[in-house]
Formats: sequence, C-alpha cells, structure tokens
Amino acid sequence: MTTSVRASDTLTRDALAVLQPGFAGTSAPSWLLRQLDEGLASVGLFGRNIDSPEQLALLTEQLRDVRPELLVAIDEEGGDVTRLEARGGSSYPGNLALGHIDDPDLTRAVAHELGSRLAAAGVNLNWAPSADVNSNPDNPVIGVRSFGGDPALVARHTVAYVEGLQAAGVAACVKHFPGHGDTAVDSHHAMPRIDADLETLRARELVPFAAAIEAGSKCVMSAHILLPALDEARPGTLSPAALTGLLRAPRGEGGLGHQGLIVTDGMEMRAISATYGLERGSVLALAAGADAICVGGGLAGEDTVLRLRDALVSAVRDGELTEERLADAAARVRGLAAWARGVRRSDTGGLADPALRASTPAGGIGLEAARRALVVTGLESYRRPSGPLYVAALTTVANIAVGDETPWGPAAELERMVPGTRTGTYGSADGDVGAAVLADAGERPVVVVVRDLHRHPWMAEAVARLVAARQDTVVVEMGLPQAAPQGALHIATHGAARVCGRAAAEVIARG
Repeated sequence: MTTSVRASDTLTRDALAVLQPGFAGTSAPSWLLRQLDEGLASVGLFGRNIDSPEQLALLTEQLRDVRPELLVAIDEEGGDVTRLEARGGSSYPGNLALGHIDDPDLTRAVAHELGSRLAAAGVNLNWAPSADVNSNPDNPVIGVRSFGGDPALVARHTVAYVEGLQAAGVAACVKHFPGHGDTAVDSHHAMPRIDADLETLRARELVPFAAAIEAGSKCVMSAHILLPALDEARPGTLSPAALTGLLRAPRGEGGLGHQGLIVTDGMEMRAISATYGLERGSVLALAAGADAICVGGGLAGEDTVLRLRDALVSAVRDGELTEERLADAAARVRGLAAWARGVRRSDTGGLADPALRASTPAGGIGLEAARRALVVTGLESYRRPSGPLYVAALTTVANIAVGDETPWGPAAELERMVPGTRTGTYGSADGDVGAAVLADAGERPVVVVVRDLHRHPWMAEAVARLVAARQDTVVVEMGLPQAAPQGALHIATHGAARVCGRAAAEVIARG
C-alpha cells in the first residue's frame, strides 16, 4: 500500500510539472501557490498579470518563495506582441523591422536588452522568437512577427536573437515548429493546413529551426498545423512524426536533433480544443513528444490545472501515455528550471537584485532600431506640417496573439509633437471610410495609418480615395509592406510597436 501511494504521488507531481498554466491577477492567487507546493513547475504570464516592472519582480519573487526552481514563462516578442508593455506599446521593434535592417549584431543586442529586463523581473523563459519564414504574405497570424520571407535571413536573425536572450539568462523558445508562415488560417480559430512537400519544408520552414537548435536554443514551441507531408492525420503538436521523428531525431537520421524542452502552443486555441478537446489534446501532445503543456491564455483557473493533471494521470493508468514518457517530460521541465536558476545565481551583471534592475528604464536601442527600419518614400518633396493634423487609423480585429489592448500607431506621438492634432479610428463597418475621414478631417492634412493594406480591400479603397482627394495625404504602413507606396509621403515602419510609431511621427512632424 505504501509503495502504491508513493507511486501515485510521483505520478501526480509529474503530471503537474508538465503544465504551464496562466492565472488572473497581479499577485499570485492562493490556488496557484498551493499547486506550486504540490508539484507545479511552470507558470505563464500575460499582460493581465503585469502593471509595472517592480510589481512583476514582486510577483515572481512571491512564486519562488514557494518553488525556487520555477520556470516563469512569458510571450514577449517585442514589437506588436508585448506583455511587459501591453498598456503602452513596446520599447523594441519586432522581428520584421530587425530583419529588414539585417544587422544580426543589432538583433542580438535588442534581444539581450529585452532579456535583461525579463531576467531582472524574474522571468526566465520567453516564448520567443518567432522563427517562422513569412512565405505567404497573406497569412493572418505571422506577418511582422517574422524576420522575413528568406529562410537564410530568418535563420541568422533567429540565431542572433536566441544568443542575445540566453546570454541575459532567459531561455529562448523558437516557434512555431515546424513553421506557421505559409498558412491561410489563424490556429487560434481553426486548424491551418500546409500542403508543401517535405523537401520544400526542409529548404524553407525548417532552416531557421535547424539553425536555432544548432545554436543551443533551450526550447522549441510546436504549432497546431496539419502538414500531410509529415502526418496526414494529426497536427504538429500532436504528431509523433513531427515532434519525435523530426524535431528530436538525430541529424544523422533526418531529424533536427533538438534535446531541449518542447512546449506546445496554447492548447485552448481552437485548432486543438475544438477538434480534440483540451484533455485529450494534452494527452496526445505528451505522447507525441511534447514536454510542457501551455494553457492559460484564455483559461486561468485552478479547475483547468486539475482537469489536465487528472487527465494525464488517468492516461498513464489506462495505458494511453507511458509513465516513462511523462517522467521524461517532467524531468526536462525541471532541468530547464534548474539551468535558469543556476544562470541567475552565477550572473555577474546584477540579475540577483531584481528590484534594482526592474526599475531601470529601457535604453535607446529600440528606438534607434525602429528609426533604422523605416522606408520613407517622397521625403524630398514633403513639407512638414504648418498646423494641426488629422490622424485616421484604419483598424481590423486584432490578432489574438497581439491583443486589442495594446495601443499602436503614431497618433499619440503626433499629438505631442504637433499641438492640436486630432485622431479618429475607422473600421470596415463604417461604410465609405474615405468619405468619413475627409468629413472628420475638415481642412487638416490627413495622416492615414494602416496595417497590412494588401490584405484588406476596404482599406485600400479608403486610402486610394484619400490620396486622390488630398494630394498632401501621408500614408503610414505599420504592417507587412506589400502594396505600392501611395501618398505625398509614405512611411513603412515594418511593425506597430510604440517605438515604430514614434520613429514615423518624427519624420512626419520634422520632415
């Protein structure tokens, strides 16, 4: 009886160890502290958990009072996807801006500074960078989150980002394996499918992942994508062929040789939850070779943790998941947590004093990078404004990964730089958007701000009408620049981070 109870305790602790749940609030709820004490080895942070660097440092300290060796993960890509600065916009441009500049030393430096901020606040696993090759510019979920469309360029910047982040003591997690850039569907909503053959995947999507693994990336995140060339039935996250056969297998056997952690993308995303269910999907992911189950972007309560814990324990007892596979996954999670704790203790750059480092403001490298990423057309004939402007932001429903709470665009900076400037927001449901903007602007010069103009016909129609009606219209493209430049002045920022907006505003206000 004693042996049976002990085995049961071990099984339960291992099941808890492989979960990476989220939670609500800016301090740790009692249930989370209780589950940490029971064996939970990871947590995931989102914008809802962060008010300030100081508060975040106190939160992670509270968690580590219960479990010193703890993985505290976050989805902090910089650029459009930020959790540290969800309320104000990121101090760092995202991947597309860095890829456009194509200076790996700059990418490495940006990643190191961002990693230092994370480490100072007690975060030691970043679900970044995106290693996706943006091979389909119409895909609805990657876009500016990718370094670009060339596999070699994406590979060198992915490596630089991994090196910079991990040199700061934060484990990198390259995503979304085996590549999300050629999809036409957002896996938050449904199951994407990529019909490329394996030869194409190896020559395109897999190149950055292979380079990142060779460079020592501690973690890889799987994607909820169906790739019939690898597995005709199951998406990457649930596919033994993708995770064990391709990602884990040695290079000499046709694999990528990754021996670090494999973490899933959010399991509550509908590509998994609406097809397999949360519990069943988590069991299949562990059996396929995943080590950590990411859940909590939308689900943030103890009941989710207990449901998944019990599902994994039951799967072992029913023979669907081997005890050895679960134990191996749990050991990998604990091993990465031990590595991160060791780095934190041995670092000589002051990471042991989170309160001091957390209050240090970000340097100027992010703004400098944003300025270098600009592509400006028409500046030679542009005259800076002599009076207030009207800034019209043409918006769509925000990508879930980005979130709709993070401000974007140059409006706030232009209001500061050009007193009296007014702003308005318009969507596809507003009818004749071009006419509405002209009516609201009055005599003020118009600055029209868009993201991914090439993907939205209503947006392109509005811009064309504005440019035809007002020859001094300024167009700012803050997404993936594909359409031909329009307007008296056209600025492509390669991202919508706060610093990208400021860099664009500087050009508009000062010429």
